[in-house]
Parts: sequence; C-alpha cells; structure tokens
Amino acid sequence: MAYVIGVDIGSQSIKGVLLDESGSTRAVASAPLTMRHAQSCWAEQSPADWTAGLSLVVRQLLEGRSVRVDMLGLASQVDGVVPVGADGAPLRDALIWLDRRATAQTEALVAAAGEDQLFRTTGLNADASHSAPKMMWIRDHEPQVWRETRRLLPVGGYLLAWLTGTCLQDPANASSTMLYDLRTGDYDPQLCQAAGIDPAMLPAVAPATRIAGRLTASAAEALGLPRDCEVIVGTGDEHAASLAAGVVAPGIIADVTGTAEPVTAAARELVFDDGRLVETHGHAVADIYLVENPGFVSGGSTLWLAANVLSVPQSAVFELAAEAPAASDGVLFVPALTGSTAPRWNAGMRGSFNGLSMNHSRPHLARAVLEGCAYALRDIVDRLDSLGLAGDEVRIVGGGGRSPLWCRIKADVLGRPVRQVLSQEGTALGAAMLAGIASGVFRDVEDAVEQAVQLAPEPITPDPAATVAYAESYTRYRALFDGVEGALA
Repeated sequence: MAYVIGVDIGSQSIKGVLLDESGSTRAVASAPLTMRHAQSCWAEQSPADWTAGLSLVVRQLLEGRSVRVDMLGLASQVDGVVPVGADGAPLRDALIWLDRRATAQTEALVAAAGEDQLFRTTGLNADASHSAPKMMWIRDHEPQVWRETRRLLPVGGYLLAWLTGTCLQDPANASSTMLYDLRTGDYDPQLCQAAGIDPAMLPAVAPATRIAGRLTASAAEALGLPRDCEVIVGTGDEHAASLAAGVVAPGIIADVTGTAEPVTAAARELVFDDGRLVETHGHAVADIYLVENPGFVSGGSTLWLAANVLSVPQSAVFELAAEAPAASDGVLFVPALTGSTAPRWNAGMRGSFNGLSMNHSRPHLARAVLEGCAYALRDIVDRLDSLGLAGDEVRIVGGGGRSPLWCRIKADVLGRPVRQVLSQEGTALGAAMLAGIASGVFRDVEDAVEQAVQLAPEPITPDPAATVAYAESYTRYRALFDGVEGALA
C-alpha cells in the first residue's frame, strides 16, 4: 500500500499526517517551534529549526511502520522571507508573517506604485506583514546580507529547495508577496521595479500539486525516506486548512484557528473588497481564488495570556474561561498584540483589556480573550457575507476548533451555525490531500474532500439569549477598538 505525508510548517509547531490509499489518517505527529521577538512587531525563526522539526515529525510518522511513502506535501506559513546565498544556505534567520517592522518600506512601495494600482493588481492591502516590504527591509538595513543574497524564499520555498534542490512556489504563496499579478499568474514587472526586487530572485510560480522533484540524498537521510519519494510544490497553511475544511468552491467559510486566525472563502471570479478588510489570493485549488483575512492573533493571544498573565498552560485558558459567564461581566479584550487586521488593518494597533473591576478574576480575563477573537471573527464573516461569499455555516478547523466552548462562543457571537472539522491536524491534512491528488490516491480535489475531510455530524447552533448578550458586547467592543486606535494614532 502506498502512503502520502502532509506536513504543516506553523509558527508554534510542525505537524504531520500519514495518509493511506483510502485517504484515512494512519498517524499524526508534531514537534515544537519557537519564535523570537527582539523588538515590538519583530518575529523571526531559524530555518534550521524547520528542517530539524520536519525531520523529527516525518520520522515519528514512520516509527514502527513498514510503509512505502510515495509523495510528500508541505503547507507552510506564508509571508515569511529567507534570504539565501549561492549555496542555498540561509544568510540570516527568517522574518516570518508576524513581523511587521517594514512599515517604512511599505510606505515607499505605495509611493512608488500607487496604493490603488497595487491593490487592483495584487488583491492585497499595503501592509508590512507581506513579504515584499520585508525583502526591502533586509536590503535597506542589512546591506552585507543583501550583497550575498541570490534568492528570496518563502518558508515553503526554502523547505522545498532543501528537500529537492528545486526553487518553486505556488500561486497561494506568490500572491502574498505584494508583487504578484492575480490576472497574469506571475510577478508584475512594474511592482518589482517599484520595490527594487529582481524577480529572478523569487521562486518561479507553479501549481501546488506539481511534482517539484525527488528527495535529495541529504534530505532523504534526514527524513528517513527513500530517495525516490517525490515532493509536490505545496501551498500556504491557511490554503491547505481551507482545503481540509472543504472550501474548494463558493458557499463555505473556513475559520482557521491557529496562532493566527485566517478566515477564508472561495470565489470563482476575482473579488476585490473596496473596504480593504479581506484580500484576494491565489488558492491551492486551480481556477479558484481564496478571499480571506489573513488573521488576527488568536491562539497567539491565548498563549500570551497563559504564559505572561495567568502563568498556566495554554490549555488551562479554556478551562478558566468556562467558569465565566457570556460577555465576561463586561470585560473586553482587543486581539491586536501585533497590530490589527479586523475591523481595520493597522500595524500600529495594540491589544487591550477594558472594563476591569474588583469583581473580575482570572476566568473573566480568559473568556474575554476568547470572546475578543470571536468579535474580530464577526467583523470578517459579516464582510464576506456582504460580498456574497458566505454560506449557511462557518467551518472551524485547527487547534482552536477542538474547544467546544470556543466554538459555542463563536456560534453565539456570529448568530449563525458553526461546524467543527474533526479531521486531525487540518492544515497538514490539506497538504496530504494535495500530495494524494498528485500521486493518484485521489481522483481530484472533490474526491479528496469527500474521502479525507471529516465534519461534525451536527453544527453548533447559536443560543438566542447569548446572541443578544453578545450583540450588546460587540457594540461596546467596536467602540473600544475605535478608542484605542484613536489614542495610539
């Protein structure tokens, strides 16, 4: 029996799944990752940690099993930048998606290209989270590194080159650069010129399911796989997670709950949000666009609260939150610890608690964080609905989807049903589904969804009384956001 492996290269961890020929998950594995935050809005990771974690996860999946793995697929965090030299080795740690230091470079790109033209070409907001400004920051602040740089690779592109020696990325990753033309499916020469980035330094664009090559000898040895195991181009993490939620055609919203919380919907035609809350990206699925907000810090907020305020394990946040009532007795939290993407994009926005009094305790803080993330989710779902992209339910995939309480809060805040995706490690599963399509395990995307995606039998429907309470609290939340944003301006 042939097997495929899918791996999710995330921010806090690397996760993997092993699928058999029937599309059933036979094993899961994970390895932790760390982020470094040297300054406010800086976020870096070591590429050596990715390769070590990837090797550990694949070996864990294979442990005690005599199986033949034909295909490997990666779903990687987007918006990262790894400058590599002529030998393919990284010249510095990666600037990852959470890093928004390159505000001056973003402004320079807007001045050179024009904000409206940039948006109408790329579908993206001009924001320092995207990768072109990060490339420009390295050029402007680290000239020695820049002189030695031969390629500027995303996270997935770096790992693909490490695995196969081939330098490619899919439309999902390429469309987060702020240099990619959604209409032509390639980098835009004028935007590259405005950014001062030679497009030859960027990976060529190829479909997510294209076979990039076989494992190199060194990668095969590190992973414990045979040399003839093939690797697909792969895709971005929220794109794979959307696939694992069945978002392969219009009518379904995916809420991807990880360190960040991307919210996505599929569109067959180009959609541009003039309100600039959601962006338009390429998808891992051919001829489909992914309209999404790339995510506010949600799981990252629970991690921050657990480690720095409550001094408890991250899982205990959910246990504490269950002890507080809906709307947290008036306590509010704005999930903007690294800037905001909802209800408005603002790299200078910061997180905030409000409404605290002597009767409040740790459970109120814990629940307020979960509710604040649900309010940000509502901002995005309401916008997708106004664009005609929302269906009957929101599907929740990722680590946060394992919390019945958080799913219940979201249903009540949204006032619409939510359904849990039960498939283990959704993002890694999406990567494995793409690998399975390439290897012939699945006939096509629709077959992969039918065979591999597992949904809760019934959705969680909103409680009318809680929905009323949350509607009032949401109004106060939006007023708080406006006030904090104004104070920081």
